[in-house]
Amino acid sequence: MKCCLIVINTHKEESQALGHLISAYLEKKGIRSSLYCFDGFSKKDENPFKDIDFVITLGGDGTVLFAARGCVSSGIPVFPVNLGEFGFIAGVQVAQWQDELESFLSGHSKVVKRSMLQALVISGKNGEICYSDCGLNDVVVSARTAARTILLDVAYNYASLGKFKADGIIVSTPTGSTAYSSSAGGPIIDPDLDSLLLTPVNSFSLSSRPLVLSPHGEVQITVLPSREHESILTIDGQTPVELHVGDCIKIRQIPEKINLVGCTAERFYEALQSKLNWAGGPHA
Repeated sequence: MKCCLIVINTHKEESQALGHLISAYLEKKGIRSSLYCFDGFSKKDENPFKDIDFVITLGGDGTVLFAARGCVSSGIPVFPVNLGEFGFIAGVQVAQWQDELESFLSGHSKVVKRSMLQALVISGKNGEICYSDCGLNDVVVSARTAARTILLDVAYNYASLGKFKADGIIVSTPTGSTAYSSSAGGPIIDPDLDSLLLTPVNSFSLSSRPLVLSPHGEVQITVLPSREHESILTIDGQTPVELHVGDCIKIRQIPEKINLVGCTAERFYEALQSKLNWAGGPHA
C-alpha cells in the first residue's frame, strides 16, 4: 500500500480535520495520500480513483456509494469511516479509525465483497445505449416530480412481470435493501445472500409486492406513455438521468465485486438494532 485517496464529504464539518489527521498518520507510515472533496453528487467526467491502492471515505453511506462506483472495476478496497447517521455500509466508527486502519494496513482486517448493479438505458428512438453506470445500493426509475405516478412495463429475463402504475420501481442489491427499498416496504436481505430485489414504490394496486430474484438474470423496465411525461433514472440516489417514453432500462449484476473493509455481518446486524430499532421480539 503506497498511495491512498481520502474522500471528504463536504457536508460533514469534522471530515476535513479528520482527513488531514489521517493524511499525517499515513505519511508517517510512508504512504502518500491526497484529499478529494465530495459534495453528494457524482461528476461523470471526473475520475479521482486512478493510480491509488486504497480509498478512505469520511462521511456516511453516500460517500461510500460514490467511492464504490469509482473503485469496483479496479478492485480498489474502500475503508469507510462513518460520520453519518446510519452507517450500514460505513462500518468503521470515528473513535476506532486508527486501530482499524492499523489492522487493515497490516493485513489483519476482514475485507468483504459486495455485489453491484449496472444500468443500461436503451433509447426508445434509435435503440442505442445512451447511458450506462453502476451502483452499490440501487437503481430507481421514477417520476421526476414527487406524488406523480408513471406507467412502467417490467420484465425479468424478458418474461413479463406486468405493467406497473406507480411512483416508481426500485431494483436493489442486498446491500441496498436497508435503504430506499426498505422505506418502500421491501424486505431486508442479508448482504451475503446474492440476489436482486425489485420493489414497487406506491403502486396503484394492492397486488403489487416486492420480488426477490436470482442475481443471474436481468430486469428490463420500459417507460410507457402516461399522464406524467417526465421520468428519471437514479443510481444510488446520486446520478439522476432524464428518461423518455420508449426508453428501456436494463439492470443486471456486474461480475466485479466491491471490496469493503469492516463491513462484517456482525456490524450489519448491530446496525439493524441500533439504527432501525430492530428488536427481535416485544420484550427485547
